[in-house]
Amino acid sequence: MNTPSLPKQFALDISHSPKASLENYLPGKDLALISALKNIAHSWGKSSSEVSSNPLNQRWIYWWGPEGSGRTHLLEAIENAAKNAGLEHVALTPSEPTSWVRLEENMSSLAQSNTPSVITVDDVDQLDERLVGSLFRILNTVQASKALHIFMAGSAAPAALELREDLRTRLGWGLVFQTQLLDDDEKIQALGEAAKARGLVLSPDVLPWLLSRFYRDMPSLTALIDALDAYSLETKRAVTLPLVRELLQPK
Repeated sequence: MNTPSLPKQFALDISHSPKASLENYLPGKDLALISALKNIAHSWGKSSSEVSSNPLNQRWIYWWGPEGSGRTHLLEAIENAAKNAGLEHVALTPSEPTSWVRLEENMSSLAQSNTPSVITVDDVDQLDERLVGSLFRILNTVQASKALHIFMAGSAAPAALELREDLRTRLGWGLVFQTQLLDDDEKIQALGEAAKARGLVLSPDVLPWLLSRFYRDMPSLTALIDALDAYSLETKRAVTLPLVRELLQPK
C-alpha cells in the first residue's frame, strides 16, 4: 500500500495548531501521568510556602515510551502551563547544548529561590557524554532545592537506557511513567477532538479512511488535520472523503 504524503505547501504551512496543553492531550492509558502533571501544575497557583514544601516526587518526573506516544507533547504542555503561571522555564534538548550551559550558570540562584522554576529535558536517551554529565549535575541541584521542578522524557525505562549507571539511578528518584500508543478508537477520538478544536467538521467516514490509508502516528495525523483545515478554507468546501482524496493525490 502506498502511503500518501501531504502536499508541500500544506505540510510547510501549519498555522492553526493549538498549543500543546494537558487539556488537549488524550490520555488513553496514561491517566495516572496526566493526573500527576495536572496536580503539579495546579500547585503552581498556591503560595510559595506551600510550593516549597513539595516532596521530590512532586517535582521530578520521568516518562518513557515509543515514538508517537505523546512524550514531547506532554513536555511542551508542562512548559506552556509554567508559562501561563508566570514561572521561569527552560527547555533542554540534545540538539541545543548552549541551553544547558546557560542553565548550569543560573542553577545556583534558581535552587535558592522559593519560587518554582521548571526544567524540561527531551530525548534523554540521545544525550552525549557531555550532556549526560550536565544532566547529572542539574539533577543533583534539583534534588537539593526547594522548588525546582524537572520533567524528562526518553524512549526507554531508566534501567534500559544506555547511559552511565549513576544517571540511570537518578532518573528513577522521582515518579516514572510509561506513555502508551493510542489504539485506533482512541486515535479517532483524539483526531475528532483536534478537528473540533479547530472548528473543523469532518464527515464520519474521513477518520477511519485516514487510519487505513495514511501514516498511523499521531504527529502525522494531526498535521493532516491542519492541512485539511487549510484546504477546506481555501476551497470553501466541507471536509468529506472526496476532498481528502483530492488533497492527498500526487501533484
